[in-house]
Amino acid sequence: MSEVVLHYTRAGKVESLHRADIAFVNLKGEIVDAVGDAKRPMFWRSAAKPFQVLPFVRDGGVEHFGLTQEELAFLVSSHSGEKEHVALAQSVLAKVGLTPEALACGAAKPMSGKAATAVLLAGEKFQAVHNACSGKHSGMLALAMLRGLSIDGYTLAEHAVQQVMHQEVAAAVGLKQDEVELGIDGCGVPVFWLPLDRMAYGYARLAKPEGAGWGADEAAITAVRNAMVAYPHAVAGTGRIDTVLMELTKGRLVAKIGSEAVYCLADTKSGLGITFKVEDGSYRSINPMVIGVLKRAGLLTKEEEAALWAKYPPVLKNHRGDIIGTIEVLF
Repeated sequence: MSEVVLHYTRAGKVESLHRADIAFVNLKGEIVDAVGDAKRPMFWRSAAKPFQVLPFVRDGGVEHFGLTQEELAFLVSSHSGEKEHVALAQSVLAKVGLTPEALACGAAKPMSGKAATAVLLAGEKFQAVHNACSGKHSGMLALAMLRGLSIDGYTLAEHAVQQVMHQEVAAAVGLKQDEVELGIDGCGVPVFWLPLDRMAYGYARLAKPEGAGWGADEAAITAVRNAMVAYPHAVAGTGRIDTVLMELTKGRLVAKIGSEAVYCLADTKSGLGITFKVEDGSYRSINPMVIGVLKRAGLLTKEEEAALWAKYPPVLKNHRGDIIGTIEVLF
């Protein structure tokens, strides 16, 4: 059962709270710590992206199309829709012989408010390239082009692109394909339903691929990890905790958000993987939760923890900037 993990206070009184489940898993797939139900099943959402790109990387797609390491990082992104992200989408699609019109993720407002304002001030409309999942969709289209498959219907579960990604995601977490059920993500493609501890195990293996049983996939998953930590801005964006965390720790930690307050991260040194799901799906809970789980796991230096709290202060402010409450991490 989910446990209360955050209190939001006003005048010293608890006004709101969040419940969550957290799994801490080692490279053997063992649960070494937990808060709530570490085996709670949940949709992996965008945190599955590093594993969805694996067949493209393993099949030599990066080299075949001449993609850069930054472009590879973009393929696993949930990006903010900044001009750099739009340029990456356009570049990847051009290299695989397509245009942005091929993207079936739907037009979306950039996650970055600044980027969204810039689009509107330019008198333009939000497009599919602004969609936070346009990187993943670019990767799916690239895989179809690499394998000589039709891009028509590439978002459908029965399409060969989605079938191989379903297989890859299941294998990455030590499950059979039929043990990972499907739903439909916000961007229109299949999304995966599996236990939190399996997600954390996947991230443990992503963070420290050597000796993690990847076999022929080890070089590919290592390339994905290296791209993420080398280009963290491509993975998320300005001010986003995924980007800040990977920059602050100089790639020692790898991190990736998923929608509805699913979050995955791992330590490249020890191979410890961590996944949490905040029960109410609140986006505001992400930053204090990330700092809290890393502190509990002993994965931050005092200086790193102080820098993160300075970046994301655990306080509530009113419209004048007065501090009127606190955010308390309870675990």
